[in-house]
Amino acid sequence: MKALVYRRYGPPDVLNVEDVEKPVPKGDEVLVQVHAASINAADRVLLRGKPFIIRLGMGLSKPKHSILGFDVAGHVEAVGPHVQAFRKGDEVFGASRFGGFAEFACVSEQTLVSKPANVSFEQAAATPTAAYTALQAIGKKGGLRPGERVLVEGASGGVGTFAVQLAKAFGAEVTAVCSTRNAEIARSIGADHVIDCNREDFTRSHRLYDLILGVNAYRPISDYARALESNGTYVMSGGGGTQILQAMFHRFWLPKTGDKTLSNIMARAKKADLLVLKGLLEAGKIKPVIERTCSLSDVPDAIRRLENDHARGKTVITI
Repeated sequence: MKALVYRRYGPPDVLNVEDVEKPVPKGDEVLVQVHAASINAADRVLLRGKPFIIRLGMGLSKPKHSILGFDVAGHVEAVGPHVQAFRKGDEVFGASRFGGFAEFACVSEQTLVSKPANVSFEQAAATPTAAYTALQAIGKKGGLRPGERVLVEGASGGVGTFAVQLAKAFGAEVTAVCSTRNAEIARSIGADHVIDCNREDFTRSHRLYDLILGVNAYRPISDYARALESNGTYVMSGGGGTQILQAMFHRFWLPKTGDKTLSNIMARAKKADLLVLKGLLEAGKIKPVIERTCSLSDVPDAIRRLENDHARGKTVITI
């Protein structure tokens, strides 16, 4: 089969389309013939092997898993001996551990669901990781309740576009923060208010929020705390090492200034969350924002664009 392979850490140039052996499903694995996959921020991190700490689990000198890609959508080609829910020919989507940038990928039955008939393979592939990250951030971590005021910083990227839509679906009043060129996207997906981050600093206004989701956060934690209601919650998704260290440090003193809560989300694929997302997709309550599609051979260029530009939704790979 054809796959996009990297044998060493580095820039997108180390990625090459190669002929590799088709995987064989084991245990509860499902072999999916991949029709579409999508690029996530984690793929860029794993490609470069930075920050270095990730190599402790991924391989110190070279990657243990040579094929990137988590999100896939396609047809079931074969199933492992313990699989109960799927059979050959089923249309499915979900999150693999690795290997999605290929013609075939093995995915655990526990992170795979059937694809709604009214959703394309491209839309399905654009959904899993970004959407379940947003769902876990505003739901489990954020404890969102109907009627609350929610602010999503980084509202035009993969996680951000889903967070805006999910918050609206759950009955929140949503403010989206994004760049000038992405303001219309935020409005089109249902944001009640849009703040142009190039013109206004939401942390210095008088408006307070019950929940703030910082996607790829870059501000000091104290800035977000200033924009929270007394019992508000700040959740960080992604962001740099400085922000993560600040979150760990401020965890000790921020609660003493009131009932404000802060945390960061380390999302994991869960069957229950994928089923929720499937239902919302089917009902039309969420819809992936797809900026562009590309082929396997075009992925290096797509990753370069993502690294050098503010994302607008998702980039999907058609296979």
